[in-house]
Formats: sequence, C-alpha cells, structure tokens
Amino acid sequence: MDRHNWDQQNAYRGDGHDGGYQRKTSKRAVTDYGLSMVQWMRNRQPRYKGAPKVELERPSASYITDMTPPAAKPHSPADAIPAKHLHSSLNKARHAINVVRWTPEGRRLLTGSYSGEFTLWNGTAFNFETIMQAHDVAIRSATYSHNEDWLLSACNDGVIKYWQPNFNNVKAIQAHHDPIRGISFSPNDTKFVTASDDATLKIFDFSGGVEESTLTGHGWDAKSVDWHPTKGLLVSGSKDHQVKLWDPRTGRCLTTLHGHKNTLTKTLFEPTRGQLLATSARDQVARVFDLRMMRDICLLKGHEKEVSTLTWHPFHTCLLSTGGNDGSIFHYLLNEPNTPANTTTSIPPYDSADPKNAPAQTVYPAHRLQHAHDAPVWSLDWHPLGHILASGSNDRVTRFWTRARPGETDCFNDRWHIGEAAAEMQGTWDKRNGKRSMREEEEAEMEDEADGLVDQTMPSKHQANLPGLPGLTLPNAASNDGIRSGAAPSNQNGLPASNNLPPPPLLPLPGGIPGMDPAKFAELLASGKLPPPPPPGMHGQGFPPPPILPPNFDFTKFPPGLFPPPLPIPPPPSQETGMGGLPGLNDNSGGGGGAGSVRRRGPLPSQQESLKMEQQRGKYRAPR
Repeated sequence: MDRHNWDQQNAYRGDGHDGGYQRKTSKRAVTDYGLSMVQWMRNRQPRYKGAPKVELERPSASYITDMTPPAAKPHSPADAIPAKHLHSSLNKARHAINVVRWTPEGRRLLTGSYSGEFTLWNGTAFNFETIMQAHDVAIRSATYSHNEDWLLSACNDGVIKYWQPNFNNVKAIQAHHDPIRGISFSPNDTKFVTASDDATLKIFDFSGGVEESTLTGHGWDAKSVDWHPTKGLLVSGSKDHQVKLWDPRTGRCLTTLHGHKNTLTKTLFEPTRGQLLATSARDQVARVFDLRMMRDICLLKGHEKEVSTLTWHPFHTCLLSTGGNDGSIFHYLLNEPNTPANTTTSIPPYDSADPKNAPAQTVYPAHRLQHAHDAPVWSLDWHPLGHILASGSNDRVTRFWTRARPGETDCFNDRWHIGEAAAEMQGTWDKRNGKRSMREEEEAEMEDEADGLVDQTMPSKHQANLPGLPGLTLPNAASNDGIRSGAAPSNQNGLPASNNLPPPPLLPLPGGIPGMDPAKFAELLASGKLPPPPPPGMHGQGFPPPPILPPNFDFTKFPPGLFPPPLPIPPPPSQETGMGGLPGLNDNSGGGGGAGSVRRRGPLPSQQESLKMEQQRGKYRAPR
C-alpha cells in the first residue's frame, strides 16, 4: 500500500524559466498506493475459497512490490500499524490544528485550525493545496456525511456551516451559544446531532437546519458525541465523568456508563461492526465497552498523561489509536494484551467463568510513538484505505504516518520513537542536517502556499472612474484623509485630470472676448455663468492662471474655436501594460492592492485538472 516514490521538486522564481532562476529543493516523499491495489486486485479471490496462494511478505526490500493494502489482510491488523513518519505539514501562519479529516475519496486531507481556517493538503505528496477562512473563530469539529456529499463544521461561537465537496458554503445556522465540541450524522444523513459546552445535545433536521429535540441529562459540559453507524443510538461524553447512551427518537437516556474518573475527551463507535464503543478521558485511561454486555471489556493503559483523542481503523476492528496530551500516539491491538515483563496478564471477560462480573482486561500498546508531537494531539483520522494516519496537534503541525515497508528497521529508532537526543546518539538523527532539512521543508511549504494562493484586487464600492471609461479607476483617487471619493479629481480649470496627463491649454484672460458685445460679456459675468477675471498682477511670466469654470458652463454660447478641443479618448486597456495610451495608469490586478483591495483564495483544482498536471510532470501514464 505504501510504496514510496521520490519526486524531485523544482521551484522557479521570477516571471518564468527565462526571467528567473531555478532553485532545487529537498526531495519530497510521495506515497503511491496504486501498485499495492493492483497487486491485490490481481490475486484476490472470494473469501469462501480461502486466502490467495501468494508468497508471504518477508523482511526484505525485494518484497516491497508484493505489498497489499490493509483491506487484503483482515486477520492481520499488526501489518497496518503506522510506525513510520512520512511528512510534517505546516502553514505559513501557524495555528493549533484542532480537526483533521480525510476527504471521502482520500485525495486530500482537510485540517481545521484555531484561527478558523480550512487547509487542504495533498494526500499523496502531502504538499499544500489551498486555504480558506471558514469560520471567524476556532473550528472545533467537522464531519462528512455518509453519502460523501456534505461537510459540516462547527466552531467556538456555536455556528454550524454546510459545505459542498467544492467547499462552497451554502448555509450557516446558530445551533448553540457555546462552543460545539462534537457533531455527527445519522446513518441515513437526514439528521445530525451536536454536543456543546452548554451541557446539552441537540438533534437537527439536515435539510431544513431546524432543531428537532434537545437532550438534557449531563451535569456539565458535553465534550463528545457520536451516532451509531447503523442504529438509532447516540453516545455522549461529558465533563461530569459520565458516558450516556441516548434514544434519538424519544430523547430518553437509555443508560449511563461509569468507569472514568475525569473529563471525557472522546466517545466513538466502532465503524465496521458497531458492537464496540471506545472512550477516552483525562484520567490517562481509554476504555472499550461491548454494547451487547453494556460493560467495559478492555482497559487501555500506557499513557503517562491525559488521553486527548482516539480513532478506530476503518477495516480492522481490533486496532485502536490514541493521542495523548504529551504529544504521544499509541496503537493498541485489542486481541493482544502486550503485557510488559513482571506484570500479571489478565484474561478477557469472554474467557472467564462469570463474564458479567469479571474485571476488564488490561491492554498495553502494541506500538508507541512517544515523541510524535511536541504538544497535545487534538485529532486523529485514518485514510479511507487504512494505510495512512493523519494527526493534528497543538504544536501547529499536521503529520502523516504509515506502516513500515519490508526490510525497514531504522524508522523504529528515529526521533519520533526515542527522541532527538537518543536518536542522535544512535546515528538515526543528525541534529544539524535534520534542522536544515526541516527548514528546507518549511520553505518548500511556504512556496507551495504562495503558488496556491491568488491575490486579486477587487474594486471598492466607492471608486473614482476615469471620465468616459466606466470601470477604469484612477491610480490616486483618494482624498487627503485616505478615504476614496466618488468624484474624479479636477485641475485648476475644472476639467478632470490625472497625475501623468498634461493639463488642458489655459484659457485666455477674459478681459474681452473677440466677436462678443462687451455689454453681453458684462452681463454674463454678473449672472455668474462666467468666472470673473483675476486681479491684475496675480500671474507670472505673462501666463495668467485659468479661471474656475462652473459645472453648468455652456460652451455653445461662445464662438467656435475659442476653447481647445476635448481630450482624446484613450484606447482600451492592454493586458500587459495596463491602460494603453495612458502612461502611469496600470490595472489593479497586481498584488499591491490599495484601498478597496480584497485578498481572495485560489480555487480548488478539479480532479481532471490535477490529473493533467500530474501527467505533464510524468508521474502518471496517459489513459489508453
């Protein structure tokens, strides 16, 4: 499933290959699952015929081509444990990552940050794709519908937004007045449920966005909620240390599960069979309940601090991953207790003489990523194919993890497992080169983000247009106080002017106009239709200043040829140099963005466009 290819990324600066220089960045790891899927499709057969007769994987690099996806090994969950670090992705403006969700088709990873932004990362090369401001405050929860047509996101203000797959926001509702900690769809996507810090659960009709019922019963903040994948059953966890099961039809609390001794952080049904329920809390313990027995059957220990989140594997029902407040990620196999030395092994309740009253079996981690993050892990999510695990943390980094390939052993002694100091002593981590490579990766991420964003200058609502050319704004049409005025600037003689345009010829001193009766001229001066002449001696070098013409000045009452011809209309603007024929007047499509400019995000590329780009780079063959 995880055959890694190395793609040499080249970034160009300047206007292109001719105008800029080429800068080679570090190699980027690419995870291509196509080969393993083809290998599985070629050899698979119906289950009643038994497993396919292929050679078993051996710890050798030559068996990489024989790898199969996790779905091909339903009875071998240990092969799906993500022990290898793939990539660390971080934004240019770093914020805590509260939510990570794979898109339903698995092509991209969606992250929701403390700043209210959605960020999309490529699911194969893990590079930046696009970013958008989804909420005004921190995003706390997000979930996709089962039919893969809708995305719901919730924030600290209690607002829920509806998103289409192309991230077009079509609706927003005020569900709560306190932060929403959890949100989940019903099995048929007609309803969804929310959990909030106001200690209530609310069920909404999805199509109308109307609240149908409010579930009360928790004594403190509701921190998590989940809807059963096939049944009309809800589970919620609260700050009052209780786990409650609800009937969504009547709103009645069916039962309360006790066992945790601190605030619940996550409650999640097992998505494949729906017979198990996993819960995590700040008492450093996670528990697994059997819904058929209504009791806990597994006690997951190993964390030294609070357990902040957990997630189930999409195919293996006994593989559970947890994240801790110390930045660690542990993977548990429920059918393997992995009891440490000098510790008594407990038996599962199913094997005891009294399953109803037997104590829960203690299970220890099958694999530990003790230094996965530098801060609490807030969210975990598996790729739909089950070969990559994504984690979001308070250290503002999104990391991708996958299983080790046959023959790889260095990944078990890297800095993510034993720490930087111990890894440097063993030679699996070079502090100087490691930090340099991390710095190069950060620069590459910043360049990807700069390439993915498009800055566009939008015209303001009150803009000054060039006379006779609607939509073409003047470059400096702002008043002295920095506010754009609606009227175009004028020069001394009242005609519109521009900074780089020569002023119109000056009018002669109106001491007398040839061909006009002096009495008529005096009458025009008295009526105010003609400005009075300036006092003598107020002009310099023999050129008197032009008079200020009134706005209703009528040129038809004067002999032809008295006034200069009007200014020629400039040609239409050019796409390269701005307004053709008007030097200094460029279009506003640059990144400067004066008053009225709005920064917009680049559109999300479609799958066909992305495939064409990958084919141009030579990564995929054209279809035959």
